[in-house]
Amino acid sequence: MLAVLGLGSASEAVYREMLADPLGGVDDLRERLGMTEAAVRAALDELADLELLRASRDIPGAMRPVSPAVGLELILRRQEEDLLRRQQELARSKAAAARAVAEYADLRPNDRTDTTERLVGLDAIQSKLEVLGKEVSRECLAVMPGGAQSQASLDASRPLDADAMHRGVALLTLYQDSVRNDPATLAYARWMTQEGGLVRTHPTLPPRLLVFDREVAVVPVDPANTRLGALCTREPGIVASLAALFEQTWQTAVPLGADRPQEEETGLAPGEKELLKLLASGMTDEGAAKRLGISLRTVRRQMSALMERLDASSRFEAGLKAAQRGWL
Repeated sequence: MLAVLGLGSASEAVYREMLADPLGGVDDLRERLGMTEAAVRAALDELADLELLRASRDIPGAMRPVSPAVGLELILRRQEEDLLRRQQELARSKAAAARAVAEYADLRPNDRTDTTERLVGLDAIQSKLEVLGKEVSRECLAVMPGGAQSQASLDASRPLDADAMHRGVALLTLYQDSVRNDPATLAYARWMTQEGGLVRTHPTLPPRLLVFDREVAVVPVDPANTRLGALCTREPGIVASLAALFEQTWQTAVPLGADRPQEEETGLAPGEKELLKLLASGMTDEGAAKRLGISLRTVRRQMSALMERLDASSRFEAGLKAAQRGWL
């Protein structure tokens, strides 16, 4: 009955006999239970290990059985502690396994099918873009969200863009309006236009994408973290959809050399109107800043100016008045 607590049948029998007659010795237990002396002593050792036997204070050298209420409670407590320890070890093992999977994922060869290839790591992405940049012959469509581009990204793109434009490839690139305030990205965009590329800006953009000759596309696995890798696909339906998404945004974007237009009736710049739409939809300041590719400080400054123009004391009131004026 006590096997579930880790107590063997022989040990349980000895324990029951000792509870019935605490003064019985090894010989008495052997005779009453029909066990060998070695089996009785092994059972006594197990009971002592489980603390179901303790030294007798009345008879020196003898052992007394601990009451079941106390002894079994001790066994349960030790089992609970052992279970907790194993659970903690399991949690540590799971964490170690997760780290190992993440580490080995970076070392794993890039997964590939006939039409789609997963690129793991920035080096794999850059290598693939170098190959596609050499193969492109007619047109390359690019969406570069996130506002200011990193210097490393600009440096990696320059030789590929230069080679393509010198071969007569049409480069169409979309940046966010906020790059007009970033000297490095703006200088790069102007260099592209001087070399024959076409650059436009828009307040908000779709996720990052590249389409080569409308035959192959490269998109990030996670638009929020491009370091996680990219997918390179030749699926005609996917490529056509991405190209259509680019064209829709391109049609409403502003050429780099042109000033950003003001709305004739409202006097709002496209970025301000887009900010109002985002905040009216319930997006946080942080989310709007990320979507527009501008800093949180800029979002708050622009929103403060819009509230002043609308004579509104709160965001909610500003949204109502903007809607009443037909701005949204």
